[in-house]
Amino acid sequence: MGAKIKKGDLVQVITGATQVRGGDRGKQGKVLKVFPETNRVLVEGINRVTKHTKVGQSSRGTKTGGIEVVEAPLHVSNVAIVDPETKKPTRVGFRLETVEKDGVQKTVRVRYAKASGKAL
Repeated sequence: MGAKIKKGDLVQVITGATQVRGGDRGKQGKVLKVFPETNRVLVEGINRVTKHTKVGQSSRGTKTGGIEVVEAPLHVSNVAIVDPETKKPTRVGFRLETVEKDGVQKTVRVRYAKASGKAL
């Protein structure tokens, strides 16, 4: 089975608080990591949270710790892939295409944006 959202895809947040209210709905970002076991994705610049880390020392003697802002994972149902043609969120489908590799024809599943029909 192919995955609908993969690392490197451009996605848009489709749920949550609007940007006027301080949320991330409507923002677009690149998928940094996919967590298939929990159905979550980590999106660049989206769902940023403040993380407090305990002060310690690294092996070189530099101090670590303090307050840092990091991205937190989002549920996969809260994001939609962005259509490469219209730059708007779209649904993803799969179709079978025949690919010729080294003289051998093979049928493979290909992801495509349902709005434009363009392969992703």
